[in-house]
Amino acid sequence: MIRFLKALILLPVAILIVLLAVANRAPVTLSLDPFSQEAPEFAFQLPLFAVIFAAVMLGVLIGGTASWLAQGKYRKSRRRLRRETRQLRHETERLKAQTPATTTLPATVSPAPARGF
Repeated sequence: MIRFLKALILLPVAILIVLLAVANRAPVTLSLDPFSQEAPEFAFQLPLFAVIFAAVMLGVLIGGTASWLAQGKYRKSRRRLRRETRQLRHETERLKAQTPATTTLPATVSPAPARGF
């Protein structure tokens, strides 16, 4: 079922990407020289879809990095809680091993009398 839903979503996205690439394959000049527009030092001739895809990938990379950095405090808290849980589990196992296996009820507690009909 999940596989079908993935295909249902990814197939139209893939079709749109291919259509975008086919429709925007004309070369454009990507200039990295802000001072000279006529004869830039650092300029590349690339298809427009390559520039668009590169910009999207760069945006995903920057956004993912920002999200990862913002969640650092939660990862740190989770590591601390996991360490504390592990210590408490070991302490519980140690205390269980120290106590005797047979436990008796205190003398003040007596079983309830049986009721007969």
